Amino acid sequence: MVDTQVRSGFGAAAAPAQRNRKARWKDGRLVLGVLLVAVTALAGAKLLSSADDTTTVWAAKHELRVGSPLTDDDLTTVRVRFTSSNDSGKYLSADADVKGLVVGRAVGQGEFVPKDAAVPKSDKDRTEMPLSVATGHLPPDIAVGDVVDVWVVPKEEGHPASQLWTGVRVLQVDSVKGVAGGSARRQVTIDLSSADQSRMGSSLAAINAGEPTLVRKAG
Repeated sequence: MVDTQVRSGFGAAAAPAQRNRKARWKDGRLVLGVLLVAVTALAGAKLLSSADDTTTVWAAKHELRVGSPLTDDDLTTVRVRFTSSNDSGKYLSADADVKGLVVGRAVGQGEFVPKDAAVPKSDKDRTEMPLSVATGHLPPDIAVGDVVDVWVVPKEEGHPASQLWTGVRVLQVDSVKGVAGGSARRQVTIDLSSADQSRMGSSLAAINAGEPTLVRKAG
């Protein structure tokens, strides 16, 4: 007997053809997406870092008078975003220890405390000297805290100007007063150290014989 192999009309399922697929990382759209995610993450990180780009400084809870001790009870902290490091460097950081400091010049309520307004107690052996200055003999925008040299210009022609004090700080500036002798005048109070006071007699005599002139120092 001969066995005859019967074959179905349907053959066995063929194995799927193996094709080389392009690696996904080479897909241009995928690369573009990864770049967009990276850029977005960097932008977000920069935004978060700049959101807290502030400096904490001391501010006055109430008016601070010259010569009074400076304590934590007089101050409150304020977070400020300054436009430059030079501006932030002018004020007393909240990290600064105020123990042993006194008020070197008046500070108004709510005002940031300038560094030059908080001085060691030993520096307060000083005298407040008022000067009446013609408007043409001082900077028009002179302000409290400015450092000036004080000269006197003799009223008599032919005599040279002389310097009375150097590097003294302006404590107070009043508005323009009436007219005296054809010139409007301003009352300016300056801060004199004990060394400056040693020349007080001769300086007052020179002022009486001439016109005081304030020259603001840079910085």
